[in-house]
Amino acid sequence: MIRIISGLYKGRRISAPKKLPVRPTTDMAKEALFNILNNTYYFDDIAVLDLFSGTGNISYEFASRGTETITAVDDNYACIKFINDTAEQFEMPISTIKSDVFKYLEKATQSYSIIFADPPYNFDISLFSKLPELVFKNQLLEDDGVLIIEHSKHTDLSELPNYQYTKSYGGNSFSFFE
Repeated sequence: MIRIISGLYKGRRISAPKKLPVRPTTDMAKEALFNILNNTYYFDDIAVLDLFSGTGNISYEFASRGTETITAVDDNYACIKFINDTAEQFEMPISTIKSDVFKYLEKATQSYSIIFADPPYNFDISLFSKLPELVFKNQLLEDDGVLIIEHSKHTDLSELPNYQYTKSYGGNSFSFFE
């Protein structure tokens, strides 16, 4: 069950199909993340890229807070279909792209204020490192933009280029790259 924490759809619950291969960000971690972002960004002025978007949990939260430009990328057809159906039901401005995230980042040309990536927690460090490498090589962040990678608290991304800091909440961690 996904719960939207704040904004236009605050308190709404969205039931994702049980068969989706996902691990949604916990409410506690999501609330903490958005408290950090709320101090830096006006949500109605930004463009967001949600990588490994799964259920669309993070995209819905941005849409509820007024973000008009949201792109969700996932390689699972059922995830993309669920995000499309939910976005249509709530009239949320979420564009979806069914693609391997790394292939998408190789070709992407639009820049974003926030790029959020929630890859599988069992990723090898070499796969984690490809995310900031491609984002910064292809200049996909706006000048004051941030790349946020969600990962297990047991994964250390502090050696990767452009790393700034990590915040942990329970078993979840968010590493910030600028």
